[in-house]
Amino acid sequence: MILYFITRNKHKLIEIDNILKQIVPTVQLQIFNNVRKIEIQHNNLREIVKFAVQTATRYITNKPFIIEDAGLFINALKGFPGPFSHYVYKTIGIKGILKLMENVENRTAYFKSVIGLYFNDDIHIFEGVAEGVISRKARGEYGFGFDPIFIPQGCSKTFAEMRLEEKNMHSHRGKSARALALFLKETMPTFS
Repeated sequence: MILYFITRNKHKLIEIDNILKQIVPTVQLQIFNNVRKIEIQHNNLREIVKFAVQTATRYITNKPFIIEDAGLFINALKGFPGPFSHYVYKTIGIKGILKLMENVENRTAYFKSVIGLYFNDDIHIFEGVAEGVISRKARGEYGFGFDPIFIPQGCSKTFAEMRLEEKNMHSHRGKSARALALFLKETMPTFS
């Protein structure tokens, strides 16, 4: 069974696919790049994903697909960059975030992932949150985005210091992908 993923981010595909293969190995995740993910400007990831899925259904019919969006929410910065994480990463990057966090004691933050699944004319939403802190400097060579400055709760490593399997155990995307995979496993008899 093929599940299409509307994304241009290969890293996200690899992370979600790793979870799906463990829980629902009969599901094959494939990038669908004939349709662009259309996003609204909103401060709520769930609303952004719902809108993107609804918009994509105009172009994709009779095929189950997913769209995922994620953000880094830093408490001392009132949730910034949040849903604008990709833009902030491209503009000020890790160095810019660390500059904003200079001399800030409260370094708590969380990553949030929202996956929207379009299946049987319905939209299903799956969320995952990883609580943690912002490190004082970038560390690690794995992962992508803000992974080098985020240390998940209960760990001493940043996401960028973790290999895929370890990161997926702690990450926001790992949690939302597991929720998606369990839903697919439960509905497999109706999944065609």
